[in-house]
Amino acid sequence: MEQFNFPKCQKCSTGDLVPLSDFGSQGASLHYKAWVCTSPDCGFNLKIRNGDIYINEPIMSGASGNRSRQNT
Repeated sequence: MEQFNFPKCQKCSTGDLVPLSDFGSQGASLHYKAWVCTSPDCGFNLKIRNGDIYINEPIMSGASGNRSRQNT
């Protein structure tokens, strides 16, 4: 099993920043589209959307099962 060392979150210094991937509108994989802190109390996140960088956008839980998409 491969082990990764992720960078510490610079905001809280408690959690690690982990990368998230997604799929584009054409179905292509987008690796490292977002980085989020693993500390639930911190909530720091950095996202790339259409070439722009967004910092600390609200985080919504996917636990509800509702998958909605906002067009921005």
